[in-house]
Amino acid sequence: MSLLLPDTGLLFWMSLVFFIVFGILWKWGFPAIIKMTNDRKAYIDNSLQKAHDANLKLANLQQEGEAIKQEAREKQAQILREAAETREQIVRKAEDKARDEGARLINEAKQQIATERQNAAKEIKAQVAELSVQIAEKILREKLSTAEAQNELIDRLLDGVSVDNTKG
Repeated sequence: MSLLLPDTGLLFWMSLVFFIVFGILWKWGFPAIIKMTNDRKAYIDNSLQKAHDANLKLANLQQEGEAIKQEAREKQAQILREAAETREQIVRKAEDKARDEGARLINEAKQQIATERQNAAKEIKAQVAELSVQIAEKILREKLSTAEAQNELIDRLLDGVSVDNTKG
């Protein structure tokens, strides 16, 4: 028996098994593989077609968008021109009216400012007093959160009162 030449019996059985496996693959394996590759090819072709269609739609949408932008720019320019004209008319009318009412408003404003200044000063004083009380209350609550802190504060206050009484 030579290493390079197989036995005829072995060659027969290997050929027989090869043809049986090839026949099974030919009957059931290859058609399934071919069907899968054809399905995949159809899916890829369909996807490419959809991508091409989407690109065309996108190009059309971009053109439409540019046209809409240009139209909007033109309308914007027209609106700005009209607004400038309207603004000029309103400014002229307002200047005339302002001159007429200027003196009257200045006197009223001076009186109102004086009144509001007094009211604001009163209100600020009231707010400062209220905020001071709130701040003091928060500080005391924080500092006197325990009974030990409360007793310590009472002792300090009593010491301060007794010192004030001895001085007076």
